[in-house]
This record gives sequence, C-alpha cells and structure tokens, in this order.
Amino acid sequence: MKESSPPLDRATATDYATWFKALADPTRIQIVSLLARRGTPMNVGEIVAAVDVVQSTVSAHLKVLAEVRFVLAEPRGTATYYRINEACVECFPTAADIVMGRPVPAQPDPAPAAQLPGADP
Repeated sequence: MKESSPPLDRATATDYATWFKALADPTRIQIVSLLARRGTPMNVGEIVAAVDVVQSTVSAHLKVLAEVRFVLAEPRGTATYYRINEACVECFPTAADIVMGRPVPAQPDPAPAAQLPGADP
C-alpha cells in the first residue's frame, strides 16, 4: 500500500484547474491539436477553415488558449499568426499524474501578456 501524501497545494491545483478549463472545449482541443500537428504558425482564417467554426468563435478560443500560454500570437503586418507553445504543452500534466500523485512536469514561468507574442516561457 502506498504511503499517504497530502493533496496538491491550493496554488498548484488552481494553476492546473486553469489549464484543464482552457482545454475543456472540443474546439479548443481541435485548435491545439491542429497547431501542434501543423508545426508552423497559422492565421485565424487558416484555423477557421480547418476546424469549420466561424471566425469570431475561433478568435475567442485562441484568446483563452493564449491566456494560459498554450498558444503564442505572432503579429505579421495586419494578420496575427498562432503557434503552439511547445514549452507549455510539454509540461502540461496528465490527469492521471495529478490524481495518482505521480511526479508532474514543472510549470513554465508566467509572463505578462505583453511578452506573449513570439516569447517562449
């Protein structure tokens, strides 16, 4: 039998809950999957065509994903291109790791919104 250990501290649990909440939508999962598999930045129009959702909805989802840094925005002229934030995705803990008390990957350092475009944690 495993030795009992305390639950995650509240701050860490809150951070992870924010991450899970950001992914608690099928369209956001599609966007993250698309950007991760594509491997190159995409503009909103390209993402809209791929996930078959209207532009305003995609933009709202990208905003949520950028707030938790799963995606990074790169302004290019009048367009903005989005790419997966490899550092965040690599350290995203699995639900099983958290529930089972397994060691979880380290979290990236938070950065102010002004540093998000093109920045890696």
